[in-house]
Amino acid sequence: MSATMVSKTPDSPEKSENGTAPVFSVRGLWKVFGPKADRIPGSAEAELSAEELRSRTGCTAAVRDVSFDVQPGEVFVVMGLSGSGKSTLVRCLTRLIEPTAGELSIDGEDVLGMDKNRLRNLRRHRAAMVFQHFGLLPHRSVLDNVAYGLEIQGVGKAERRAKAAEVVEKVGLTGLERRRPGQLSGGQQQRVGLARALAVDPEVLLFDEPFSALDPLIRRDMQEEVIRLHREEGRTMIFITHDLSEALRLGDRIALMRDGGIVQLGTPEEIVDSPADDYVRDFVRDVPREQVITVRKAMRPAEGDEATDGASVAPGVTVAEAIEVAARSGGPVRVVEGSQCIGVVDHQRLLAVVAGVEAGVVPA
Repeated sequence: MSATMVSKTPDSPEKSENGTAPVFSVRGLWKVFGPKADRIPGSAEAELSAEELRSRTGCTAAVRDVSFDVQPGEVFVVMGLSGSGKSTLVRCLTRLIEPTAGELSIDGEDVLGMDKNRLRNLRRHRAAMVFQHFGLLPHRSVLDNVAYGLEIQGVGKAERRAKAAEVVEKVGLTGLERRRPGQLSGGQQQRVGLARALAVDPEVLLFDEPFSALDPLIRRDMQEEVIRLHREEGRTMIFITHDLSEALRLGDRIALMRDGGIVQLGTPEEIVDSPADDYVRDFVRDVPREQVITVRKAMRPAEGDEATDGASVAPGVTVAEAIEVAARSGGPVRVVEGSQCIGVVDHQRLLAVVAGVEAGVVPA
């Protein structure tokens, strides 16, 4: 995927609505594996497809000219199929894998220019990873596994155990502190991995497909846990997944990758409602639109006394939630922001979103 196909990708660091700088800022990042890999970025071969690049040069561009910002407190999801480059990308952020070219900073500090000590500080204190396969120490108890990162930091035994006990309670593992990983279920083991990352109080949590090996019900529980923790702490999170429903559920914004590049970057609503190309369109084809599209997108201007009478919802409410309100009230539903009615959704508008057509237009 060439850089020209990237959608909604920033050219320079963007500040959030409150004026704060991004936590991670990535510009033109490449990771190429193969002979003379550093010659690929910026060359004519950089525009080749993945298959042509391998055939002509013997190189694989796992991450290809990627740019994005992650804002403070954001859940930024990177998703794509196996081999799309998402796991390589998240490892490049802390240089567990060394990027081939590009720019990368955290809080304005150049990550690629960090020496060993600063890089060690980044990995120990500022960004913590939650892996798919847990990575627990089998001979240690839950409490000591959770405290392991603090031990690496040099925190005293009493202090780190006290902190670990707090985090164990936070992730719902109270009563299991003395058990070993082999005595836990898959979901419980993943909670230990999450608690270990939280214990070091990182600025950013990096999740590399952490729930893909779990059963569907346990996965849903863990997704709820991430949502709850984010709601309570507001911690910045970067979440890697191949599961679209998981991405839509967790992400404030989603970067959809293919062949190492970002095909589209936007909110869940933007991606479902306005796919950038046929690849994205095929991805979101089976998504229940009413569970993602909000009433702000579906509303029309109020007419007559519609602005003052009837049930109301907030602009960020999904169409699915508004359908329930409309079914109970039996009439149009006001969309109210603050104390002002900014629009109305009626049965026709709501059903149009479900059907994927414009209101008033009958599909052929």
